[in-house]
Amino acid sequence: MEATRVLVQLIGSVALLLWGVRMVRTGVSRAFGAELRRLMALSSRSRASAFASGLATTTLLQSSTATALIIGSFAGRGLIELPAALAVMLGADVGSTLAAQLLAFDVKWLWAVLVAAGFVLFSSREGEKARGAARAVIGLGLLLLALQELGLAAAALRESPTVRVVLAAVGGEPLIALGIAALITWAAHSSLAIVLFVMSLAGGGIIPLPLALTLVLGANIGGAFAPWAALSGAPPAARRVPLGNLAMRGTAVVAILPFIGPASGLVAEAVAEPARGVVLFHTAFNLAVAAVGLPFVGALARLLERWGREAPQAPEAGRPRHLDASVLDTPSEALACAMRETLHMGDCVAAMLRDVLPAIEGSDLKLVKEIEKADDAVDRLHEAIKLYLVEASKAEMSEEESRRFVEILTFTTNLEHIGDIIDKNLAELAAKKIRKKLSFSPEGLEDLRAFHGRVAETMRLAFNVFATRDIGLARRLFADKGPTRAAERDATESHFVRLKDGRPESIETSGIHLDIIRDLKRIHGHLVAAAYPILEAEGELADTRLKARASAKGGRGGDARGGSSWSMAGHGQPSR
Repeated sequence: MEATRVLVQLIGSVALLLWGVRMVRTGVSRAFGAELRRLMALSSRSRASAFASGLATTTLLQSSTATALIIGSFAGRGLIELPAALAVMLGADVGSTLAAQLLAFDVKWLWAVLVAAGFVLFSSREGEKARGAARAVIGLGLLLLALQELGLAAAALRESPTVRVVLAAVGGEPLIALGIAALITWAAHSSLAIVLFVMSLAGGGIIPLPLALTLVLGANIGGAFAPWAALSGAPPAARRVPLGNLAMRGTAVVAILPFIGPASGLVAEAVAEPARGVVLFHTAFNLAVAAVGLPFVGALARLLERWGREAPQAPEAGRPRHLDASVLDTPSEALACAMRETLHMGDCVAAMLRDVLPAIEGSDLKLVKEIEKADDAVDRLHEAIKLYLVEASKAEMSEEESRRFVEILTFTTNLEHIGDIIDKNLAELAAKKIRKKLSFSPEGLEDLRAFHGRVAETMRLAFNVFATRDIGLARRLFADKGPTRAAERDATESHFVRLKDGRPESIETSGIHLDIIRDLKRIHGHLVAAAYPILEAEGELADTRLKARASAKGGRGGDARGGSSWSMAGHGQPSR
């Protein structure tokens, strides 16, 4: 029973440690994320400044993985040269060790002060920066509490015969210990948390110092592998940054591992406390990698640029351009990226709408095939934006951010539906007309062009409403419903007049003509929906646009002719 309790305490302490590290990282990202990214972008003019910016950024973020994702994104978009990016990563590796140095001191009792201070700051402030800083302070307090609990669990496990047997077996196989630590660090996405865990085990006397140092080396390998795996879908330019960092750390581990015994002896002579010896070795290892690697980042960059070299080509139509994974912990920036990608998706849908008119007018089936390919690209963009928004929603959002999240998701869904209408309906109708060798009457074709132009103009306005959330533009967009219904009615009536006159072209194309008008009207309805969230937020939408029957005295009510008396619900306000 006692062993079970200790095991549960150990698992809970490790989970709390990981959560504390995450809170520090997300808190700092939300409070200072934009400033830190700007610092890295501006400090890449020399290797020394790039190294310093990486060190400063990661000291605050406490995640070299987060720094690697940011700098990898910069490199993928050509915002930073590869040698400078590698120098940033060397600084990031050193910066990730500094928190471990501070936490190795006996300051665990401060956890209560930090949690209380963070709670007061979070409760008393509304700003994103203040609340982000509060999260970071609370996360640091949770880190100290987790280390305190780990120390208690380690003291209890020290006398366990089973633990001694397992650790003796692992300690006799350095490569296995190295691999286990690397895998656990990759899964946890935090070398700091694993190093602190190893520090607690060494400080509690559970593992000998040589095994602890081996596990630290494994944590460094896993910490370098995590961002490379996270950028698996990124272009080669982005993946070269974590790959270069992994190569430098891996080479250093291979060089040091055979001498881990003598190294542990030197550490033991220099530092009496095993826990402090672990974190000092961790820092010394990364400083050594930086000192040796910094002069050679240019040569390594030239070598890496040979890997995955791609011939210049036009961007793939359905490939996202603005979904930056490095800002997912900052909802406001992630939503901005999603909005930009949604406008890119809108440009693709607008091109489909533009191209479907020549397909309807002419007799070229190739245009229909091109529209089908364009819809496939729109579907891929929709899926990418949707998954990106799901990832962004895992971070805590304010009420305004949650509202914008729903708006973006709804608008992308409507755009995807519009793409389907163009591909599955309008393009199919064009193909049917071409296969049957039909043609519209000149008047009918002119009606279709006019109605198509009206919908295209509405699409432009809908994009502007979505991007600006301007209430005046939203009113204009909503007000276009009535004139469009009138235009649809006029186009239909004109067609029926031509049918009545017996026009052969109108009779042959009647079904196609009316279906095109109907589908364009459906597209218009999806576009007008962009105004609904803005008008709802301003209280300008009535619950219904049905007329409400007024009650009258003496039964069912009505006027002198037995008709009903009606009043408009929500008179004076736009309604759905």
